[in-house]
Amino acid sequence: MTELPAAMQRSTKVLLVMDVVESVRIMEQDQDGFVRRWQQLVEEAEQNVLPRHGGRIVKSLGDGLMLEFSSAQSCVKAAFDLHQFARQANAGVPPDHQMHLRMGGHLASFVTDQHDIYGTDVNLTSRVSTLAGPGETVVTADMRDQLAPLLDADVEDLGECHLKHVKEPVRAYRVGPPGDAPIVPPGNAVELNLRPTIAVIPFAMRSNEPGHELLGEALADEVIAALSRTSELHVISRLSTTVFRDRREAIEDIKTHLGATYILSGTCRSAGTRLALFVELIEVKTGHIVWADNLKGQIHDLFATDDELITTLVSAISSCVMSRELQRACSQALPTLEGYSLLLGAVGLMHRTSISEFDKARKLLEHLIDRSQRHPLPRAYLAQWWVLRASQGWSTDQRADSRAALDCTRRALDCDPNHSLALTVDGLVHTNLLQDPDTGYLRYEAAIASNPNESLAWLFKGILHAFKGEGEQAVNDTQRALSLSPLDPLKYYYDSLAASAALSAGHYQRAIDLSRRSVRANRAHTSTYRVIAISEVMLGNPEAARQTMKELLTLEPDFSVSRFLARSPGKNFAIGKKFAQALEQAGAPK
Repeated sequence: MTELPAAMQRSTKVLLVMDVVESVRIMEQDQDGFVRRWQQLVEEAEQNVLPRHGGRIVKSLGDGLMLEFSSAQSCVKAAFDLHQFARQANAGVPPDHQMHLRMGGHLASFVTDQHDIYGTDVNLTSRVSTLAGPGETVVTADMRDQLAPLLDADVEDLGECHLKHVKEPVRAYRVGPPGDAPIVPPGNAVELNLRPTIAVIPFAMRSNEPGHELLGEALADEVIAALSRTSELHVISRLSTTVFRDRREAIEDIKTHLGATYILSGTCRSAGTRLALFVELIEVKTGHIVWADNLKGQIHDLFATDDELITTLVSAISSCVMSRELQRACSQALPTLEGYSLLLGAVGLMHRTSISEFDKARKLLEHLIDRSQRHPLPRAYLAQWWVLRASQGWSTDQRADSRAALDCTRRALDCDPNHSLALTVDGLVHTNLLQDPDTGYLRYEAAIASNPNESLAWLFKGILHAFKGEGEQAVNDTQRALSLSPLDPLKYYYDSLAASAALSAGHYQRAIDLSRRSVRANRAHTSTYRVIAISEVMLGNPEAARQTMKELLTLEPDFSVSRFLARSPGKNFAIGKKFAQALEQAGAPK
């Protein structure tokens, strides 16, 4: 070892880093209250917890502390006491103002002077704390080895964990107070708010037509039922919103009592069989109207399953909310954003044209994962991000990307083994990246068994049939996916994959029609152009196919038949070779 200056010395102690989850957001909402409660926590640590367990404060980290202990046992006992104090301090505090701690511990070697402590182990301890969810403590293997399971703490192995800016994965363990109960049962961590909530107020009737008095309430029921089928929104029951009808102070009341993010309200007029509906969507936080429209329809059509007025209304609301949250995610600092803004922003950016926007989606998802290590949904979407990166031809190392995607789904399923989206994306990773369609099929089946309405599972299962040349089954499954998610803001993606299914079934014009509809919504999804080009060759239109191939090569200059086969799960089936020949006839480089 290099000799140190006289004012510095080496030391090996147990370090504990703790901070407050979502501190920036909480401080923005209630700065004085947050500072007061944080000071109470620091005072409790200084006067009671640390003297009791032989610890000391090394330094303040703003909304966190770095603590030092002589042993792992004293460290975890102090951590449990601080968590208990924080839980008691949250009693009576509104959920979105509550202060939850997360902590990370490590047996660290470091260098000290009169000002600070230094070393890679100090930085590692900070990174380990990001593995902890709200109210949790995570420690490294070095620290865990000094604990006696069941005596000092209950210990749960988290496996090899990847940490930001740490080259090698770190073996980590979650620790909790000794006892018979599991440390953190699945779903026991503070739940992330990953869907904005919409309250639909029964529409006020402005008509004297006999028998139409309750038409506004019936119409609200239809809108609520349709909105409930979208995966992006949480919809409040009309039984809870009816009481707020015609109240001037409804916005503040709904925010306080129902926790709504958006309010849909309006007025309804009828004349004979005709109906006119004026609606407005209000963002509760700002009180601003973010969307409004006048819609017209026929009363006798309202209760049909495919009524145009309801379809138009729900599609506009979903698109507006997605656009609003995407705008917010791109313009505000990440720590200030709600979980649903981060998630919807990321999902939207994953399907954008530019690589920079696509990469921004990854940053949003990683920030969301940092907030709660125990929530499977952000990890599942991050795995899908890695798959999309490869399918768009943007991967520079597909083997490394495959490992990253598999790590995401593994950790998502560790959180919830029956999470339908995590199972679905794990199937996608095995099928598209690992070229293991058999395991992929099993994952899709498991996802559907867990949630028969998981539209992406039906969609990807259909595409797996398409890769194998089982066209009619592919069409049936993708059509089921479209019916389960008819108003998805990312419908272009469903249309694109449904086009692939139609192509495998020999429905070439149908494949072109679906692909064109998809391209109108998103011109950057390169696989859609492949379907069009192949279909045009099959229909005996090589000139059109060559023009489509030019558009594809403009978006993906490195595309070639060999690259297509290298990443296609259908390359080992006859249909894959058939499509490769069609691409070559369309002008794709070999």
